[in-house]
Amino acid sequence: MPTRCRPPADIPADLGPTLPAQNLERFNTAPAPEVHRTLLTCLHSPRWAHRVAAHRPYPDVPSLLAAADEATYDLDPEELAGALAEEPLPKLPAHTYAAASTALSAGYAAYEARFGHTFVICLDAAAPDETLDRILPAIRSRLTNDPEDERGVAREELRRLASGRLRGLLGAATAPSVHL
Repeated sequence: MPTRCRPPADIPADLGPTLPAQNLERFNTAPAPEVHRTLLTCLHSPRWAHRVAAHRPYPDVPSLLAAADEATYDLDPEELAGALAEEPLPKLPAHTYAAASTALSAGYAAYEARFGHTFVICLDAAAPDETLDRILPAIRSRLTNDPEDERGVAREELRRLASGRLRGLLGAATAPSVHL
């Protein structure tokens, strides 16, 4: 199951889904600290959240997504490492996770040992029963990357996760992504 934007308990969730246009207006007019805290739930990078919040108002959701993408690409290695450190492991349906826990645990451990951060993958396009079939081959494939190449792959996965979380936050889950 894809990871969605998840406001922590102390962050107001009033930017949540109603209608995309209303949510974009709310995003554009909410106090900067509130927007910044909410953006951190989509990608845990203070500079990324500041950049996205600072460029408001956005005329439409694609413009917001493009700005978020650009801010993700501009993360320096330290900021990227910080954002990766805060990402949860991909979620699987409970019955699938139990059946595959040994293979997943070994794959996650090997990945983290090789690259020094949690394995991240955007599963927004995957049905819940397909997640295991996507995660295990992706871990195996990405373990063959050199660390520099994998940082690029991980950055792209973070960008895709943040974009999906923003679309979910704005109630624009069907809005087209700027970069596919």
